[in-house]
Amino acid sequence: MYDMLDYLQRSWWIFLLRGIAAIGFGIMAFVWPGLTLAVLVIFFGVFVLVDGVFGLIDAVRHRDRMGRVWPLVLESALGIVVGLLTLFWPGITVLVLLMFIAAWAVAGGLLRIILAFQIRHEITGEWVLIASGLLSILFGGLLIALPQAGVITLAWLIGFFAVAFGILFVWLAFHLRRLRDSIRTHL
Repeated sequence: MYDMLDYLQRSWWIFLLRGIAAIGFGIMAFVWPGLTLAVLVIFFGVFVLVDGVFGLIDAVRHRDRMGRVWPLVLESALGIVVGLLTLFWPGITVLVLLMFIAAWAVAGGLLRIILAFQIRHEITGEWVLIASGLLSILFGGLLIALPQAGVITLAWLIGFFAVAFGILFVWLAFHLRRLRDSIRTHL
């Protein structure tokens, strides 16, 4: 289980990149809420695809040193699939897009919560993974419950989720980096 903590500490910058990308995407959703749905679809597709690729590369890079890499691989693969589906079929209906986004958010949130419980004895701050997982599940649930929401409302909802998710991941990145640095100074 120490391997998972080592992996997370070495990969702090991946969480930072994911958080910055999410914040950037969220800000764009707030600044330009009147964008056409096609542009919003492309932004979302690129965001989810990049997030999935970064997560998968990092998980594969450290797979031999970790015991339970499957939640990370599964979440990353899900992001890649949803990102590609979104980019290849930008003309899909809003309802189908909402269900893609909702499924990605709920499944990714559940997987982050599972990961947090798996590493809770090895790391402090696992609550950030749990909070981001719960936020994802809430976001997905709102999309399922409010499929008739307008494009601007949808953009703001997506923007809020992305910024909150990004802030949590940036915080987690710096927490992991501080933890890694404090362990190095005590060795």
